[in-house]
Amino acid sequence: MDDGAKMHLRDWLVAQVDSGRFEGLCWDDDGKTMFRIPWKHAAKKDYNQSEDAALFKAWAVYKGKYREGKDEANPSMWKTRLRCALNKSTEFQEVPERNQLDITEPYKVYRILRDGDQDTERGSSGPINEVQRRRLQQKLVCQENQDDSSPMSGETDNTSMDNPLREHMYCFSRGANTRKQSPSLSTLRIAFTESDCRMRVTLLYHGISVTRVVTSSPEGCFILQGSATVGNEEIYGRCTTQQISFPSPDRLPLSKHMRDAMTLLLGHLRKGVLLWVAPDGVFIKRFCQVRVYWSGPAAKHTDKPNKLDREKTFKLLDTQTFLTELHNFSHGNGPPPSYEIDLCFGEEYPDPKIAKTEKLIMARVVPLFAEELARRLNLEEGGKKRRTEVISTDGESL
Repeated sequence: MDDGAKMHLRDWLVAQVDSGRFEGLCWDDDGKTMFRIPWKHAAKKDYNQSEDAALFKAWAVYKGKYREGKDEANPSMWKTRLRCALNKSTEFQEVPERNQLDITEPYKVYRILRDGDQDTERGSSGPINEVQRRRLQQKLVCQENQDDSSPMSGETDNTSMDNPLREHMYCFSRGANTRKQSPSLSTLRIAFTESDCRMRVTLLYHGISVTRVVTSSPEGCFILQGSATVGNEEIYGRCTTQQISFPSPDRLPLSKHMRDAMTLLLGHLRKGVLLWVAPDGVFIKRFCQVRVYWSGPAAKHTDKPNKLDREKTFKLLDTQTFLTELHNFSHGNGPPPSYEIDLCFGEEYPDPKIAKTEKLIMARVVPLFAEELARRLNLEEGGKKRRTEVISTDGESL
């Protein structure tokens, strides 16, 4: 086929499914509305490039991104190109609940969005905002730090994905003393209990609170769509990490196009983020495909986005810094310390141009040890002020 007759992605993929050329590429339903794409990771021991990367290579060749015999073979890049093309296209939608990624021959399932699937909605909400849908899709998962966008060793890949809690040795040590020295707050008569690992997590859809949970597990919590896989219980022991799942947006008082955009975003939040409180602060590790941005006490920027890289641990709040600022505030040497943390999924944040309430999916995280310390300080300071006022009044009346 010459360049002037190139097919679009949908027509090309349908032709490949119907051709039967690629092992594992097939229809997933009788109506031919969904199809399976083989999705074996290159780190698997039985990975065979000529078979498992055949479809991705074919797309790269078709688009002129790979020339046989001239360019160096790069299966990871081939896979990334097709994945990004699928995620950016308005003609496909991943169906996460039908994916099978933990079997011998893993695959993903995509739905073909026919013309009727994008009909405009009549009524008060007006037509579906296609520009907004495209804007969201382009921000989701086509990024440089995907787990399969660059070659990885089998040991590294399996360690991180089979047991995301392996480096999660942040729990308050049983007998070991790993705590840092904090400023003395004895004058405030505040007992700082580092064993308080609780967090209040609030999930918000377009500024509307849809879930509020107070966590209690020392191992922290996952915020995710579905449920987390945390490895072999016989090897690593029973996982007590709390799991907070995103609810369906279907019943929210929002327009259909807004709910559709949220549903699309939620489809890429299966592995979510892991949050925990340790003696030296509040930490997070991102596992989901969707980009996650944040603001909080330890954020580098307050007026532009702070991004969480995938599978890297970030400190969101530093206990030492918080206690120092609290100590200084109690002596009139600075503002009260900040301890609230905002997470934004799929959209850049902070964003001076767009209000927080306009973001599709956010989470607010409050470590309760910090909130309790701030509350006690305010109570004590309020008591001191009232006592001072009483003394002052008594003195005037004498």
